[in-house]
Amino acid sequence: MSQRPSHKPFRPRKAPAQSRSEATVASIVEAAAQVLESEGFDGFNTNAVARRAGVSIGSLYQYFPGKDALIVALIRREGARFHEDASGALTQRSGKAALEYLIGAAVRQQLQRPMLARLLDIAEGRPALRNEVAKGEMDELVESIVARAAPRHARPDVASADLLAIVKGMVDAAGERGERDLDDLEQRVRAAVFGYLSRSASL
Repeated sequence: MSQRPSHKPFRPRKAPAQSRSEATVASIVEAAAQVLESEGFDGFNTNAVARRAGVSIGSLYQYFPGKDALIVALIRREGARFHEDASGALTQRSGKAALEYLIGAAVRQQLQRPMLARLLDIAEGRPALRNEVAKGEMDELVESIVARAAPRHARPDVASADLLAIVKGMVDAAGERGERDLDDLEQRVRAAVFGYLSRSASL
């Protein structure tokens, strides 16, 4: 008999209410990351995660109804970390510096734990998971940075979407190739991004 409910299979069963339970949830989510990195999707299951976290399977199921909920929790954790890092762009003194900072954050996100990033990219593309991961805050952040970097751009919303696609495409491809040189990748992404802005702003 499945211990996972048929409704909302991607949502946590409950939120941790105390610091101890918060630490337990955090350890389970990190264990999920480690299992996914080492075993891939084929070896990723709740029993393996519970063993890696050092908790009983019952303790894991108190918070997560199944492995899909763990994947969603991982995507949300990594997304929150990326947003927190990328938000540092707003403190930069110029629009150009802000955009460069954003590019650096994207490169760091992809190459610091490349296997995890690649597998979560695949998981995030599943139709069933798309509605579980909100991206509104990230879109707003990029639009505000582009507005500073290219204040005269005729279509900043389109430029923001294009730049996200350029950055994501380049860093994802670099991750798939196994690249580990953050500085080299960052320079290439900068060239593509600023080349695009220079060209598109003049059209």
